[in-house]
Amino acid sequence: MTLIRLLPLAGATAISLMRMAEIKTRRETIAGKIQKSITLRLFFVAGAALLAGAMVEYFLRGGIFSWTWFVAGMLCGIVSFLIRRRAISALGKFWSMQIEIRENHEFVRTGPFRWMRHPVYFSMILELLAVGLVLHAPVTMVVIIPFFFVPVLLMRIRLEETAMLGKFGDAYRDYQKTTPSVFPFTKF
Repeated sequence: MTLIRLLPLAGATAISLMRMAEIKTRRETIAGKIQKSITLRLFFVAGAALLAGAMVEYFLRGGIFSWTWFVAGMLCGIVSFLIRRRAISALGKFWSMQIEIRENHEFVRTGPFRWMRHPVYFSMILELLAVGLVLHAPVTMVVIIPFFFVPVLLMRIRLEETAMLGKFGDAYRDYQKTTPSVFPFTKF
């Protein structure tokens, strides 16, 4: 296998490692009541399944390298990382991987929250696309993203929106009316 054919494997691995490093970064947060949800674990499973499936598909396709797919995927990965960093920064001490509402929780509408209510979930979609594109794995993307990741995402959004409505009431309802859920500049 030529070195250029290893580039997609290195790129997909780098995207996944950046995500893990981001998750493990120590932050000053305020503890709150965590609402039990299996969605966080299922997000990890979806990411691992997409990475493994995309790698298998890449090898089954003979490790054919495409600069177009690779560059598109790496751009998605970079944008994903930047959006996630901005969202975490905007949330500051209120950021959590769990659905966690604090007693003194503040309603954040700065950073990417100006354009979408769930920018971290948007970044997760971009990250999954990044891995699939880098490895030129359209079949894996078509199977994992809509049939596994999206149902988990919808469940997670419903749980989180319920928690936010419980904490912020009408202010959050108004935000829902004016700000798309996941995709900026759309109705969803």
